[in-house]
Amino acid sequence: MKNKITCSLIVSTYNWPEALELCLMSIMQQKVLPDEVIIADDGSTDKTKHLIETYKEIFPVKLLHVWHEDNGFRKTIILNEAFRLANGEYIVQIDGDIILNRFFIKDQIAHATKGYFIKGSRGRLTEKRSIQLLKEKSIYLNCFSKGMQSRINSTRLPILSKFFFGKKISSRKVKGCNFAVWKNDFVKANGYNNDLTGWGHEDIELAARLNNIGVFTKQLKMSAVCFHIFHKLNARNNMHSNYGVYEKTIKEKILKCSNGYIQL
Repeated sequence: MKNKITCSLIVSTYNWPEALELCLMSIMQQKVLPDEVIIADDGSTDKTKHLIETYKEIFPVKLLHVWHEDNGFRKTIILNEAFRLANGEYIVQIDGDIILNRFFIKDQIAHATKGYFIKGSRGRLTEKRSIQLLKEKSIYLNCFSKGMQSRINSTRLPILSKFFFGKKISSRKVKGCNFAVWKNDFVKANGYNNDLTGWGHEDIELAARLNNIGVFTKQLKMSAVCFHIFHKLNARNNMHSNYGVYEKTIKEKILKCSNGYIQL
């Protein structure tokens, strides 16, 4: 039997408290709770702050809110701040527009393996179904739910997870909306690259550095299931330059970024 590990859950958000509320509701329903939840807020208005303050009164574990001023898309910086606050030895990271299956944290902990980080997936909801869930404040979903896309990613059958091996050295499809890493490994790679501003590729660039330092990728399907609420695509002005940094990280086998977790 595995020794119990301490687990922090980091939730990134920006100005969508309606979705964040569904996320928080789904966290409260977990069969196994994380030891703490940290909201990494990239500059939301007071509406998000008030929501979090309300949930602090009823939340079953410590709920922290780390915020910085809205000065454009600076997700990497606020995530590094959240990782700094995290007390858990194992960190699970999701986005604030994600609804968790009630076994999500239990599955993440069950698959935590030294020398690996988790590359998870998510089921996607249609726009129509997402609007309905937000209106009704409903979080009860499964692979057969109306409006569910990506049926395999929405199915929880842990006994079959082992058949989805993935590649040990694989970073291109890592998603920060379902990602888990040992904090020591995160720090060793110097966390997220603060120079990556604007949308995109901060997650795969970190994953590439983790691979470069010898931390391998463990793919999860049919376990640690979560559901992505539909939203319009974000502006992607820096997408290509950020991807160029990712390609350089792979080509030059960069182990640490020069402006990351340690530089905060």
